[in-house]
Amino acid sequence: MARPRRIVLLRHGESEGNVDDTVYEREPDHALHLTKTGRRQAEEAGGPLREMFGDERISAYVSPYRRTHQTFRELGLDPDRVRVREEPRLREQDWGNWQDRDDVRRQKAYRDAYGHFFYRFAQGESGADVYDRVGAFLESLWRSFEDPHHPPNVLIVTHGLTMRLFCMRWFHWTVADFESLSNPGNAEWRTLLLGPDGRYSLDRPFERWCEPEPYGATG
Repeated sequence: MARPRRIVLLRHGESEGNVDDTVYEREPDHALHLTKTGRRQAEEAGGPLREMFGDERISAYVSPYRRTHQTFRELGLDPDRVRVREEPRLREQDWGNWQDRDDVRRQKAYRDAYGHFFYRFAQGESGADVYDRVGAFLESLWRSFEDPHHPPNVLIVTHGLTMRLFCMRWFHWTVADFESLSNPGNAEWRTLLLGPDGRYSLDRPFERWCEPEPYGATG
């Protein structure tokens, strides 16, 4: 099994929805563009990522949203070294279709009280739903490592909550652990590094906004 030396999870740059939540009333979430700031953030992230990857090959997976595709393009990676695929299972949590700003704000308040992992948005998804599809993607990813010529790097361009749930699934974190973590900033990344013991470790932790409150022995 040709496991990659590193798996990089990158959040998209700043999008129109990050600066103006009324845009969701006029545009579908998946169609939102990066802002000028978001494009600059992605371009600036490209420098250290290109240095990290060097001349090595990369297997890239990109969420099917416009802002993640735009982020990937702004990284400026060498197309001769990158095999890129759109991966719908890495999309943002679904908050419903056309979104009413006041209704979404009300539901976000309910989610904060109920729990980000378990609360399901009306006509949308819960964090647990996203966890399940990220788990299905991970099964496909592991099967791809059976190819002896698999690139030594994996790059995943996705969304903040999806990044946290990917790591929760990979490292077997509890729901309490997940609930205590904050999303990374726009165009920030985390890297899973393969160690000499054959295990992956996270290069740096996610920030915590509170201490975990587990229910029992698994916490």
